[in-house]
Amino acid sequence: MPNKDLATKLRYFRKAKKLTQKDVADHLNITPQAYQRYESQTNTNEPNLENLKKLSVLFDINLGELINEKENTNSIEDTEVLMFSDKEGWDELSEDRKKEIMRELSDLADFYIEKDKKAKGDQ
Repeated sequence: MPNKDLATKLRYFRKAKKLTQKDVADHLNITPQAYQRYESQTNTNEPNLENLKKLSVLFDINLGELINEKENTNSIEDTEVLMFSDKEGWDELSEDRKKEIMRELSDLADFYIEKDKKAKGDQ
């Protein structure tokens, strides 16, 4: 059975990056016709795991966004964590500690938002 969601996502992400099917095929080292079949909603030919990984790198998305059946929009929490993932030592923190830091930052943001609202209201 063809994976219409995958075909749709491949087309969407390719176009978002302003790439042609040939560009993507060249990146995967396959023929343009083979890649066209990946984007075909009627064809059961799907990329193997290695090509899915290459596609996620090319499209600058995580692999889950391609293979999950449901629409995967990054949550705000995921986005916030990405902001800190390049900080030295972040990866060594426990998940609980990361969550604690994110809660504290969220509370701090709430504080400044309220402070800003009050300042604007006093004007």
